[in-house]
Amino acid sequence: QLVESGGGLVQAGGSLRLFCAFSGFVFDDYTIGWFRQAPGKEREGVACIMTNDDSTLYENSEKGQFTISRDTATNMVYLEMNNLNPDETDVYYCASLEKATYTLDIEKYEAWGQGTQVTVAS
Repeated sequence: QLVESGGGLVQAGGSLRLFCAFSGFVFDDYTIGWFRQAPGKEREGVACIMTNDDSTLYENSEKGQFTISRDTATNMVYLEMNNLNPDETDVYYCASLEKATYTLDIEKYEAWGQGTQVTVAS
């Protein structure tokens, strides 16, 4: 099970930290990814982290602006988002893949959270 939180309303240029709490599986060899989806658009990958070695993969346009990290003690994965712009108003989802795999292909991910809304005001 994955549960996202931390979304909300932020002004353009501001920052938010999203949280993905997960349970029900062993953390050792998974990929946890963050994705986002705007109304009427396809869901797209943002970043993912491999739990076996903390290596990360970012969608090219998000490098430097977003940071994915995890905390094994609390079974949490974070997405730090900086310098947000209104185009990044989306529902953000976390998802899991049962294998450490460098991919942001949504078809590969097996379990999804319900999403958290991020709204960036201009």
